Amino acid sequence: MSKASVEDIKLASNGLRGQIAEQFADTALTHVPDDSNVLLKFHGSYQQDDRDQRAERNKAKLDKAWSFMIRSKMPGGRISSEQWLIHDELCTKAMGNMRLTNRQGIQLHGVLKGGLKEVIHNVCHSGLSTMGACGDVVRNTMGPAAPIKDAVHADTQKLTEEISQRFLWRSSAYADMWLDGEKIDPEWIKDPEVNPDVRAATTAPEGEDPIYGQVYLPRKFKIAVAIQPCNDVDLYSQDCGFVPHVVNGEVEGYTITVGGGFGMSHGQLSTRPFLGQPLLYVKRAHVVDATEAIVTTQRDHGNRTERKNARMKYTVQTMGIDGFRAEVVRRLPGIETFPAKELKFDSVEDTLGWHEQGDGQLYCAVFVSMGRIADADGKPQYRACFREIAESVKCPIIVTPNTNLILADIDPADKAKVDAILTKHGVVHSDDMTRARKVAHACVALPTCGLSLSESERALPGIMDKIDPILRELGMVEEPILFRMTGCPNGCGRPYNADFGFVGRAPNKYAMFVGGSVRGDRLAGLEFKSVLGEDIPTRVREFLEAFKTERKDGEIFADWFARTRTTGEAPQPEQFHIELAERAAKLAGEKVSAAE
Repeated sequence: MSKASVEDIKLASNGLRGQIAEQFADTALTHVPDDSNVLLKFHGSYQQDDRDQRAERNKAKLDKAWSFMIRSKMPGGRISSEQWLIHDELCTKAMGNMRLTNRQGIQLHGVLKGGLKEVIHNVCHSGLSTMGACGDVVRNTMGPAAPIKDAVHADTQKLTEEISQRFLWRSSAYADMWLDGEKIDPEWIKDPEVNPDVRAATTAPEGEDPIYGQVYLPRKFKIAVAIQPCNDVDLYSQDCGFVPHVVNGEVEGYTITVGGGFGMSHGQLSTRPFLGQPLLYVKRAHVVDATEAIVTTQRDHGNRTERKNARMKYTVQTMGIDGFRAEVVRRLPGIETFPAKELKFDSVEDTLGWHEQGDGQLYCAVFVSMGRIADADGKPQYRACFREIAESVKCPIIVTPNTNLILADIDPADKAKVDAILTKHGVVHSDDMTRARKVAHACVALPTCGLSLSESERALPGIMDKIDPILRELGMVEEPILFRMTGCPNGCGRPYNADFGFVGRAPNKYAMFVGGSVRGDRLAGLEFKSVLGEDIPTRVREFLEAFKTERKDGEIFADWFARTRTTGEAPQPEQFHIELAERAAKLAGEKVSAAE
């Protein structure tokens, strides 16, 4: 399929319907054509196949083992215990497990074509939705995970829901195809705390989406809200980010960043990761309108001829941040904007364990290895554990951007009960883990991702098993060092701002990036173009030993690397990335781009 044809498919889709309904009604079909797969993404699903079975099935002259991934959309990662139990039950329609995503959603993999409608139907009846969880639209809006009971945290969660309301696409195709015409709004649209004018501000007849038009956005659009100093949502990796400014305990307004994004392609000089840049500051009442101005600027100015350059990061770079800002302000007549306020973050990490919420109740942030909720032999029985907690404690649950789970609103009297359930199922607290292990993350990759060039989720735990002893040997158990891995250069595991990022190039071969930051505010550079999986710990040790020898008192790995491996004490993010790429090129003895 040519890249430009995606635009043609959207234009001819009749409100994202295409031939999906007819093809799913045809029980003789095990999968759908590529054009329908393009449209399915808007409904929250990707067509996939089990790549572990490809070779054997091809040898036997059998078709691929086709299935579908379905993704639930839940602003800020919030889900009730009842909704969790529905997703747990739906695991029986999938691979027997579910995957927490680093965009605070839930994915079910391996759903067969005949079961997809039932899964979507049940997700919607639970009070959530899959609509817009994928596709060229605003995706799930992320927010701070910690359920602190104060005005600031309440407002950021409210904002994630307001944004989700405003940018949910309007065609009735979703209800017609998956819900037999039944109109079911997700709970975050019906929330009485959320201003109903947020969605009513953009209404239009069927077929005339007031924001997306007939061809929607050029590519996906990612939004997140963060509260300083915690950058758990990885603000600078987002198309659009929001940070509240607090006056006397209340949110006065938000600083907005734009143009982040990590996808690239190996060897293609026109693609590269970018960090988000400060755009402007706007008072709270105008934040959602400002968001619409940003989204529609991308809609009208984004690249629709080359999908590899269609994300908003390239639009910002092409227009320049000043030109982009001017266009956004032009779309906000009568709304006053101000210079962005200074932002300062200290970490992307989750604070695991038990904590007070501020209202007399507790929350417990539980480590989930790679976000996989399963009951695998010899491993923590995550699925059984969280099912029992949802059934017996009935507490709200939050998916964190680091693919862990927070059990919220726990009565102190139930703390021992929750601990007992965790222990019973082998889901122990992370006290004995290295700090690096607690935040290490990998994308799903094989066997379900069709783009993956190498293992990721199934590889990183074993690699960390070898890196952990090195950290202990060097006295770095509590060092804040960020390890991330992704199976391909699209970067879903967000490796390009990690201290150590590993990007799949081929089976068991990874490009190794070094020099990001646990704060999430700096890009890493390419150190090794190709490293075997088994050699990664040795390569990491070399850097850690140098760090131990050369560090200043209190200096973390990210700051040591910036001080000793780049020009100047405090390089700007983009210049830092270019310098590291040039250094990598010299090491490799070949010409490579800043992106690679």
